[in-house]
Amino acid sequence: MKIIIVGCGKIGTAILSALAKEGYDITAIDNKQEIIDRISNVYDVMTLCGNGADYEALREAGVAKADLFVATTASDELNMLICFLARKLGAKHTVSRIRNPEYNDKSLDFLKQQFDLSLTLNPELLAAQEIHNVLKFPFAVKIESFTGRNFELVEIRLQSESILDGLSLREMREKYNAGYLICAVQRGEEIFIPSGNFVLRSGDKIGISASPQEIQKLVKMLGLHKKQAKSVMILGGGKTTYYLAKKLLATGVAVKILEKDPENCRELSALLPSAIVLNADGTQNDTLLEEGLLRTDAFVSLTGMDEENILSSISVYLQKVPKVIAKINRAEFIDLAGKIGLDTVVSPLDLTSSILVRYARALENTEGSNVETLYRLMDGRAEALEFSVGEKAAYTEIPLKQLKLKSNTLIAGILRARKPIIPSGDDCILPGDRVVVLTAGRRLQDLSEILQ
Repeated sequence: MKIIIVGCGKIGTAILSALAKEGYDITAIDNKQEIIDRISNVYDVMTLCGNGADYEALREAGVAKADLFVATTASDELNMLICFLARKLGAKHTVSRIRNPEYNDKSLDFLKQQFDLSLTLNPELLAAQEIHNVLKFPFAVKIESFTGRNFELVEIRLQSESILDGLSLREMREKYNAGYLICAVQRGEEIFIPSGNFVLRSGDKIGISASPQEIQKLVKMLGLHKKQAKSVMILGGGKTTYYLAKKLLATGVAVKILEKDPENCRELSALLPSAIVLNADGTQNDTLLEEGLLRTDAFVSLTGMDEENILSSISVYLQKVPKVIAKINRAEFIDLAGKIGLDTVVSPLDLTSSILVRYARALENTEGSNVETLYRLMDGRAEALEFSVGEKAAYTEIPLKQLKLKSNTLIAGILRARKPIIPSGDDCILPGDRVVVLTAGRRLQDLSEILQ
């Protein structure tokens, strides 16, 4: 598959990196030579220094033969224009980054139609949605939903002296009777797709697949249930903050925003009249305490600097605020955050690149079982994929216990007519099902690839 990416800033580079690992034929275009030099030195891709909206540059990059064309410059309008030109010149599918909150759902649908866009990306909105999900279920480190939110995969960290410490998964299932599956465990740097004999330890990060109702039931039995956040303090006043605050306010959550830039404060105050917006340096601990940090249910650090988000979140975490979330983009900082106790981190770059990987894999496989959803779990070391099952799939109507799966691969759930099924060995996959697979160290684009 031939892919062209225009605009190689943070988002563009993250997408390029993820797609390069997939082995695609990629050409990167940027108008800054230093960025092109950096891309050439790090990645095995073709590069071109030029204006992505220029006909000659697009022609030289081979846009007429592009299966997928992605525009991620800093300008929404330029991205749409570039994608429009790419479609006119022969690109089969176009993806545009559009971040401006002024482009609401109705106008965005209109623009997608008029510019013939296959997909639009808003990294800040994706991050806000993920944070909002976690704030609704603060017992979780991460929560991902499949097919109409009828099936979920939740990551939970087992704290010191956890009641699950020393229990095997088989013993856990006998003790806690609920319809769930422990489908992945991260212990230090290792990822396990566990069997029933696997013994849990304090400090493990476990992935649980189940319906939302069964997850809530299990969490209550384990004594992990925490009340949904009703008051949230947000550090930083960027686009992610706007999207998150808007979602929280709509559900009755009290929001307080601390932002250093006076102009940003004025804009947020006008856009979010129900929020408390303060022109203050939220990196100062005294300021946070003065503004009621110890009385808030959750603290979210969303400044533009990873280092600032980590340091602020550590300080707040040590003061026992119930839920602390940090926005972090650099992979090495995400690992560091986990080691020092900051379990809940959100990466707009990772969220965006995961969507492009899923989209590219789905384009590769137009028959059989398409990738409908793809999430990276366990700090990016595992993938959860949702496949739709075609009518002619060879593995249907065969009991799962008779299917020989590849190592580090697990069928985590089956969704049939919107009903979630935690699979046993006697269950079968049927045409029309959606199947959730969890895998570590493998690249799947078709459900059949899980079989030996």
